[in-house]
Amino acid sequence: MNALIEFHGAQPFWIWLALGVILLAIESAFSTEWLLWPAVSAGVVAVLTAIGLPLGFWGEVALFAALTVAATLMSRQLVQKVNPSEAPDINARDSRLVGQRAQVVQAFVDGRGRVFVSGAEWSAEIDGVAPPAGESVIVESIDGPLLKVRAA
Repeated sequence: MNALIEFHGAQPFWIWLALGVILLAIESAFSTEWLLWPAVSAGVVAVLTAIGLPLGFWGEVALFAALTVAATLMSRQLVQKVNPSEAPDINARDSRLVGQRAQVVQAFVDGRGRVFVSGAEWSAEIDGVAPPAGESVIVESIDGPLLKVRAA
């Protein structure tokens, strides 16, 4: 332990840099989304100690903690602005189809036909008067592999 304390006294930059790299490696391996900002904070503390800012060990720890908390809170606000929770999940392709315009590719017979939407052809069901092939419909809902549509 004394060797670590002496090493920190002589070269605090390397301690903080190593901590940042370790946290970043864990984040990369497991995608926790919680260790990115502590890794960045450790990197900032490493740079500040490298340029000679005389904080001392406890000052460095306090700065690291404050930067981690601030960066984490700011990132959560940014994520909520950029990706609001009511927006559909980017990976949930099916739920993103609702409300989109689709083109009828196979005429509806007895309320069943095929439509092209979002780069794929889907089986579709419509209530009421069905538009002919080539016309547009709007996707109302999804029931497994079947789209429920309405005339546009």
